[in-house]
Amino acid sequence: MSENIEKWTNLKDVQEYLGVGRETLLQWISKRDMPAYKVGRRWMFKLSEVDEWIRSGGAADDTEKKGE
Repeated sequence: MSENIEKWTNLKDVQEYLGVGRETLLQWISKRDMPAYKVGRRWMFKLSEVDEWIRSGGAADDTEKKGE
């Protein structure tokens, strides 16, 4: 069975991956519907979902979104 299953990643790894701070990620989760899942006390992510969210404009500044 060689299925390509994507691994879960944690908040710190996503911070490094995107080059943003912890507070920014937490704000995106609460205010901009960033795809994240609470597992116990930890936030977990699928990088493919994070990438798609960014491509769809989820991380854009509010000023950029208004100008669309």
